[in-house]
Amino acid sequence: MTRTIVSTPDAPAAIGTYSQAVRVGNTVYLSGQIALDPATMTLVTGGIDAEIRRVFANLTAVAKASGGSIANAVKLTVYLTDLDHFPRVNAIMAEHFTEPYPARAAVGVSKLPRGAAVEIDAVLVID
Repeated sequence: MTRTIVSTPDAPAAIGTYSQAVRVGNTVYLSGQIALDPATMTLVTGGIDAEIRRVFANLTAVAKASGGSIANAVKLTVYLTDLDHFPRVNAIMAEHFTEPYPARAAVGVSKLPRGAAVEIDAVLVID
């Protein structure tokens, strides 16, 4: 199968040796997004809610560039430096998804790039 690299200026440019997303057939693998503003490449301010919202905005932009939408997500992995923020992830995630929800894992980590408090990656299946 052919791999197609997905890239959009509406999400932060890759800050390492990875692509924003890779599409193989109907499956799209979105790299982890942190709360970088794509215009400034700086971490958003305003606390955990602002970070989570920016992460979902970035994921949404990459999903759109892949030919789908965040609603096509079948799996999310959430990385948090403080698992006490998990209820906020749930609340904000509910603004972006309806049932049936994608599968999800949450992982507590000691540190994330650029001092971010949250990172989320996703797998989409686009019909």
